[in-house]
Amino acid sequence: MTGVSRHYVLAAGGTGGHLTPAFALAQELERRGHHLALITDERGAAIPGKPDFLPAHVIPAGRFGKNPLKWPAAIGKVLEGRAMARRLFDNFEPSAVIGFGGYPALPALLAASGAKIPTVIHEQNAVLGRVNRLLANRVDAIATSYPEVARFKTKWFEKTHLVGNPVRAEVLTLREEPFPAFTEDGLFRVLITGGSQGARVLSHVVPDGLSMLQPALRSRLQVTQQCRPEDLEAVRNRYSSHDIPAELGTYFEDMQARLADAHLFIGRAGASTIAELTAVGRPAILIPLPIATDDHQAANAREMARSGGARMIRETGFSAKELAKQIQAMAQHPETLANAAHAAWNCGRPKAASDLADLIESFGAAPIQDVIRVKPSHTSAAQGAVATGAAKERAE
Repeated sequence: MTGVSRHYVLAAGGTGGHLTPAFALAQELERRGHHLALITDERGAAIPGKPDFLPAHVIPAGRFGKNPLKWPAAIGKVLEGRAMARRLFDNFEPSAVIGFGGYPALPALLAASGAKIPTVIHEQNAVLGRVNRLLANRVDAIATSYPEVARFKTKWFEKTHLVGNPVRAEVLTLREEPFPAFTEDGLFRVLITGGSQGARVLSHVVPDGLSMLQPALRSRLQVTQQCRPEDLEAVRNRYSSHDIPAELGTYFEDMQARLADAHLFIGRAGASTIAELTAVGRPAILIPLPIATDDHQAANAREMARSGGARMIRETGFSAKELAKQIQAMAQHPETLANAAHAAWNCGRPKAASDLADLIESFGAAPIQDVIRVKPSHTSAAQGAVATGAAKERAE
């Protein structure tokens, strides 16, 4: 900690993927005595989980789609948002502005750069996002969540720091808890989610896949599944027809407790999902969202899959039979599942919020007061590992 109270602005799009790490960082910086403000869109201002101490400022943010005819309007929105952000900075006087991707981050970071305010961007995914690619040349530092980042240019290596993806403090408390006991005759607890609304493909495939497990494993199942509201009754009927006990819901407030009890997770490979699974150490079967920009969910899943902590199934090959096969391989013996849990745990970066806060505190103070506390090995690891992504960028 610096011992000096400063002001920082966080800027993020309105989805959970952008805001969850922003909120985790805000909690850490507030704990250190700093004052925070958030720039986002209307969705972000209303999203559950926003800390009470974090005031939200909604600014215009143009979206640049594939139709060039709409770009002038988008540019107009960016300029309008930049002007609003600049007025906020004049009043709030931040020591740094931190962007977490998403279109609202673009005008905020442009305003900060123009005002000579230090800037940092954080990339949650294993592919550098569109807005972060637009800003990478301008910012003072880039924080990454994965040792391999695609669409990354070599010239950004010197200002890159591998810190991980910050997760909620209440999830981190589970990291030192042992993997729940999984024995030859004990319950086999499976947690299935598909993001905030549940994934329809999971509702269609998972019940049938679980029904195809060998009787010794199937008879021990205890299932919790998050579903879309419109799918809830059909999924309930499907589990009932297979005589599999399942608790279903559209939203679970106690997701932390359910994750703590789970022996296996089945779901998408969003950045926050991967960060929480690896922070806690839970094995997973991951089905990347096929329409994710730049196929970033598949890239997110690779580190965990390579370690042995997860199995990745592309949606095109995600069938009940394939799911049953992969579950059977992971859970046939108690030690196999426990080893996968340990491999997932080893992929975790539990100090992400603290390391990112250290990096941010290094800006805006006299050099004698602060140093970048992100270990040098983090930077060098990021520089070496993102070479794969840089090579891909040069080849395109």
